[in-house]
Amino acid sequence: MAKDLTDATMVTQLADRPSLRAEVVGALRAALVAGRMKPGVVYSVPMLAAEFGVSATPVREAMLDLAKEGLVEAVRNRGFRVTEPTDRMLDEITELRALIEVPTVARLARDADPRALEALRPVAQQIIACAREGDLLGYLDADRRFHLRLLALAGNLELVEVVRHLRDRTRLYGLEQLVAQDRLVASAQEHDELLNALVARDAERARAVMARHIGHIRGIWATGSDRATDAHGSPAPSAAAEAREQRSVTAPADG
Repeated sequence: MAKDLTDATMVTQLADRPSLRAEVVGALRAALVAGRMKPGVVYSVPMLAAEFGVSATPVREAMLDLAKEGLVEAVRNRGFRVTEPTDRMLDEITELRALIEVPTVARLARDADPRALEALRPVAQQIIACAREGDLLGYLDADRRFHLRLLALAGNLELVEVVRHLRDRTRLYGLEQLVAQDRLVASAQEHDELLNALVARDAERARAVMARHIGHIRGIWATGSDRATDAHGSPAPSAAAEAREQRSVTAPADG
């Protein structure tokens, strides 16, 4: 069971780092997003503590934090059950992220300090390295840091917090399959591609790369297939968008 959630390297890192609760929250969140903690399954605090090589207290505190976010729910005398988001919810989250992040990176291409952008290059390289090594939880951690730090360059902290919350509710169950197929590196390299476009002040290219990247959320990262990206690499219309379009077509005319 332990190998399903973490590995020896992460256990060592958790034991050594001072902010243990925050580290456990991050590791558990990554396991939830990647699907290593399965929807509907109840996980006990002692079991998780043993897997992470820490005491029960930081794990219990971490799970209570995740319960406040709706990612798990407490089950009396048993532990915590992983909640399962609906497809519609995941579609809507992806649509919101596209509406926020695509125009933001286009604006960064025009306004951001190239030195601040280049400061993200080591994180982009770490994402690629984790993909090559098949370190899925490390990949997700570095990916989260990259995108939130990039958005922070726009100077809108509320925007960053909104995207942080949306990311935490995303589920990327296809990543395991991409690792097995040695296909995750191509997605990882898009971070370098995005930085190159931003540093070159190419707003349209940055917009296109970001749209394609977010399109993976309900495509290859979700299922291991390319079902949810359109011909331009942008996110396919979500269930919510399709429903709105259908209502607009069938709604009766006024008067």
